[in-house]
Amino acid sequence: MSYVAPLKDMRFVLNELAGLSEVNALPGCEDASPETVEAVLEENAKFCSEVIAPLNVAGDKEPSFWKDGTVTTTKGFRDAFRAFGEAGWQGVQHPVEFGGQGLPKLVATPCIEMLNSANLSFALCPLLTDGAIEALMTAGSDEQKNTYLANLISGKWTGTMNLTEPQAGSDLALVRTRAVPQGDGTYKISGTKIFITYGEHDMAENIVHLVLARTPDAPEGVKGISLFIVPKFLVNADGSLGARNDVHCVSIEHKLGIKASPTAVLQFGDHGGAIGTLVGEENRGLEYMFIMMNAARFAVGMQGIAVAERAYQQAVQYARDRLQSRDLAGSSGPVAIIHHPDVRRMLMSMRSQVEAARALAYVTAAAYDAAHHHADDAVRKANQAFYEYMVPVVKGWSTELSIDVASTGVQVHGGMGFIEETGAAQHYRDARILPIYEGTTAIQANDLVGRKTARDGGATAKAILGQVRRTEEELASSSSADLAVIRKRLAAASKAFGDVVDYVAGNMKTDIKGVFAGSVPYLKMAGIVLGGWQMARAALIAERKLAAGEGDADFYRTKIATARFFADYMLSQADAYRAAIVEGSAGVLAVPVEQF
Repeated sequence: MSYVAPLKDMRFVLNELAGLSEVNALPGCEDASPETVEAVLEENAKFCSEVIAPLNVAGDKEPSFWKDGTVTTTKGFRDAFRAFGEAGWQGVQHPVEFGGQGLPKLVATPCIEMLNSANLSFALCPLLTDGAIEALMTAGSDEQKNTYLANLISGKWTGTMNLTEPQAGSDLALVRTRAVPQGDGTYKISGTKIFITYGEHDMAENIVHLVLARTPDAPEGVKGISLFIVPKFLVNADGSLGARNDVHCVSIEHKLGIKASPTAVLQFGDHGGAIGTLVGEENRGLEYMFIMMNAARFAVGMQGIAVAERAYQQAVQYARDRLQSRDLAGSSGPVAIIHHPDVRRMLMSMRSQVEAARALAYVTAAAYDAAHHHADDAVRKANQAFYEYMVPVVKGWSTELSIDVASTGVQVHGGMGFIEETGAAQHYRDARILPIYEGTTAIQANDLVGRKTARDGGATAKAILGQVRRTEEELASSSSADLAVIRKRLAAASKAFGDVVDYVAGNMKTDIKGVFAGSVPYLKMAGIVLGGWQMARAALIAERKLAAGEGDADFYRTKIATARFFADYMLSQADAYRAAIVEGSAGVLAVPVEQF
């Protein structure tokens, strides 16, 4: 089926929950006027549905392939990527001085969602390029910025992130790729990198690899890692492309999903050494790479929301079309399965989780903009703390739920969902990588527990909880029966969340294994509670709109019903998570390793 961007819900979240008008008022964000944003959304939706989405199934059936060191992408990808770059979509959130549109992250976020809903495999190339741009903007020299940024932002060149090695998965302390200084400001790079997304392809004239490596005298561990630019083709002083660098793709992986995205094994330095230039200072590479990783982690969270939205749309369409069994009320013949209560439950589960995750992510993007542009230093710091807390939640929770939503989509299709021709299975297979790459859910959860909760004694989490409780007070003033139930569920969930924050902050030093045993449940709980908070805010706004007779009444009534469903079916899980986290660590650690 075709993809239709959910622009009505995107607009609602942008304007009513994420505060687009407040972002537009920030210094440096003046171009994000309502008229400009509307034009961007409309054009991006058109481009994604008409140009990118039709390639999704083709990429799954006829994926990229490797031959003699060369990777050929799916037919149509190359032309689509050229059109993507020429239309300016790579540069939505990047600086005008290097050819970007300079719009806020909040405006770029729905564009990222639409691109990934249209074609997850295709969208991975711009995702990695965005990360490379962020890293060079932050840590690159003026010369590096002038050499690379305009070409990356235009889509003329693409970027990659080279961390993982055969012996070093998520543990980057084990990185062994070497960088030997040559005395002229360059380094000779040698080693093997694996799982490099779009590490080789035919869609751009150059590929800019950002590579983690060690200099000969570097200290052991993560403190001895440096970051280098290693382009596929060397760049001459005048900006033209020079000789082929000594970096070669020796194979690509055969994968469960995202098959059109080439995942490369790259060999550096087999023929004398790949030439690289240092980004920033030696031994600070991991610090710089985290800039890429944080940008990528948020973007992968958006991938989860995007594929879940696509799976939901397809499930709804199938449920409308598929005739089977009589209605329980006694129809004269078979009815569309969307009339059956359990199918409605499944569709509401899919819908409510997508809407909650979208709202939480867009609100997080708005916090990023305030953290970077607000005139008040205290406001910037508060928003930065909020954003940093939310990144692992957006990445971890949104990608975990994408698997559940895509799986439910298969279930809605029944036996036909297990058949590849319907397309439902592709969403399920594509989603499965999302909780793994750019840091597994456990890595996101460890970050949430250690750096984002325990380090400040739970202060940031409690500040967020204070905002949740202000929403509870607003709900208390409503006479709506639905909002009363939402308030009841949110209050119980926020109390359970507060108990967990206290447990994490209070037991980190005395029972660290016990705390980390509940790290992933804590992350999922945070997503559910904070997503439920956004749904409660949405319900409040919808109620006010209905009372004022504004806008689409059916849309607002549906928004309230969806928030009510999320409260009943998702927020109600918070107490179970609390029990597992606060009281369940003994069960995780009780069985000796030898007994597994």
